[in-house]
Amino acid sequence: MNVSFWLDRPVFVTGATGLVGSWLMKRLVESGADVVCLVRDWIPQSELVRTGLIERVKVMRGDIRDQAVLERALGEYEIDTVIHLAAQTIVTIANRNPISTFETNIAGTWNLMEACRRSPKVKQIVVASSDKAYGDQEELPYREDTPLQGQHPYDVSKSCADLIAKTYAVSYDLPVAITRCGNFYGGGDLNWNRIIPGTIRSVLRGQNPIIRSDGKYVRDYFYAEDGAAAYMLLAEQLAAKPGLKGEAFNFSNEIQMTVSEIVNEILKLMGSSLQVDVRNETRNEILHQYLSAEKARAQLNWSPLFALDEGLSRTIQWYKKFLGDVP
Repeated sequence: MNVSFWLDRPVFVTGATGLVGSWLMKRLVESGADVVCLVRDWIPQSELVRTGLIERVKVMRGDIRDQAVLERALGEYEIDTVIHLAAQTIVTIANRNPISTFETNIAGTWNLMEACRRSPKVKQIVVASSDKAYGDQEELPYREDTPLQGQHPYDVSKSCADLIAKTYAVSYDLPVAITRCGNFYGGGDLNWNRIIPGTIRSVLRGQNPIIRSDGKYVRDYFYAEDGAAAYMLLAEQLAAKPGLKGEAFNFSNEIQMTVSEIVNEILKLMGSSLQVDVRNETRNEILHQYLSAEKARAQLNWSPLFALDEGLSRTIQWYKKFLGDVP
């Protein structure tokens, strides 16, 4: 992290109460940035609120779909750097409520891009897309030139947002770069239907962990603190290398794991002999995903800060404290 780059820099963050957003806010505040965040819902359990970090930043209440609010934020706070994480991120919710997901993830992105286009002081924009933007592919790993072809609601929302970000770079010369990361995990994820926090909570409560799929889905698991560091690195590099405008970068530990394997790894790290309840109920999800991070390594000199076991161990410790298992 280039602390001199961030010191006193006006930074606008959307999605600050989310899993990666909270870790990003922590890193930005520690680096001396002048942070403004957009908050729609007040979530007292969020790391941002729970740790008191929200008291150390400027907070704008509003919705990512409201372009006038976004323009006011960028203009009045003279924002240099924008990091856009706000999204509806739960696949099962997207399947049930596609319109609210499309409105937040797609319209939210075009409203922010348009607000940035009309705010001449904005110098770097990092947009968080996802490995889901690639959809189902016969050829793996996903590389940045793999076509974006989501088919299910959440995947489509990320494919669209990703393409919208790129069109603002290409057509309007907006200084945008795009991240595509694997499945995030880490302390602060309160979506208990996600496999990692759900499994850890089950073990701490002595309950058999539940796998809603058949356990064979392959995913690319990426630690939230690594994601926060990657977003900041990309903003720094975008400032130093304007040629990165419009480029997308995969960030990944490049490890393929089935859902069953990640659950068994958690059970091992927690010393648990509980039996896994495999329910095979999941529909409308991509079967096999993993990313190549070769481009990020070569062009950004990036490498992950945490191996999988280290990230999982830190995550388990966080939940033990959060759920009152340790002081």
